[in-house]
Amino acid sequence: MPPTSDAPALSPRTTGRRRFLTAGITGAAVLGLGGLLTACGSSDGSGGGSGSAPVGGGSSPNQKSVKQGGDDYAAVVEKMKGFGTDAAPGVYPRTLKHAMGETVIPARPTRVVVLDTGELDNVVALGIQPVGVVYTDGSKSLPSYLKDKAGSPAAVGTINSLNLEAIAALKPDLILGSQLRAQDQYAQLSKIAPTVFSLRPGYPWKQNFLLNASAFGLEAEAKAQLDAYQAAATAIGAKLGDKRPTITPLRFMPGRTRLYAELSFIGTILTDIPLPQPAIEQVQELAVEVSPEQIDKADADWIFYGVYGTPSSTNQDAVLGGALWKTLGAVKSGQARPVSDETWFLGLGVMAANAVLADLKGFVAPAG
Repeated sequence: MPPTSDAPALSPRTTGRRRFLTAGITGAAVLGLGGLLTACGSSDGSGGGSGSAPVGGGSSPNQKSVKQGGDDYAAVVEKMKGFGTDAAPGVYPRTLKHAMGETVIPARPTRVVVLDTGELDNVVALGIQPVGVVYTDGSKSLPSYLKDKAGSPAAVGTINSLNLEAIAALKPDLILGSQLRAQDQYAQLSKIAPTVFSLRPGYPWKQNFLLNASAFGLEAEAKAQLDAYQAAATAIGAKLGDKRPTITPLRFMPGRTRLYAELSFIGTILTDIPLPQPAIEQVQELAVEVSPEQIDKADADWIFYGVYGTPSSTNQDAVLGGALWKTLGAVKSGQARPVSDETWFLGLGVMAANAVLADLKGFVAPAG
């Protein structure tokens, strides 16, 4: 089985809904598998799915409830401990246990189709160029941080709308995705090629990397990359010592503004350093939604904000140009900075995580 020691530890910070309820937000929303994103659009990828079941994802306003898939956030890592294979590196055929059962992979895959940004990051990190890729609804091109390594994969739809004919035409020998994104298409995909699904993207990104790597017999390589990532995260924390600034990951999206919380991709990175978040974000959820009138709840020593899609489709300009934004301590101190959405919120893999660490080191722990 793949190693489980890389499971992101749950934060020692005060957590839970009780803390959220005392934060004084009227009309804000906590987002997680507890359920309230029935009409949540935007395939943001940052902690959960879409396809047939968006969690922090899915661009269609009539997407199914985030409860699709039935996994509580905190239980995901535990459930994934049984995933992977007992086969020795290089030994095929191999049987992989995963979210949808078991899949036999007859030989080491060479033609891989990836169904999300995390799987794309994962295979490229392992030196594999996929033959097919899906895009988010916010961008129809390869992420810039992967372009020089990912090759020229064919587009096979979007996260929310897979093109099964295009996938089949590529004659893949492996398809990688997640249950929460595309469980409704699993049976059809499995008829095209061996298909391996994680439970969900985002929060369990380390376990997803190990699962994806096990299809290629590259678990040791994935583990080494995760160890190197953790060492880099720990080094940032060591450099800061006791002076740990609070961090708010803020994201502008069509129709909503989010403060990302502990059980998100960026939340795990902050925990690994560790860097604290304001109390409102110290919840075992993907994110907390705030209105423009509540943007003061985002205040922290540092605010790092991204935008999904085009700024004009969100309220970013209105918020950043508003009077309330200018009262925030981070804004006054020049510590509210834009960051790359494709790494901070969409990357969902070790290469994106390393890019986020580099950003954080440059801002909060610069040399000198």
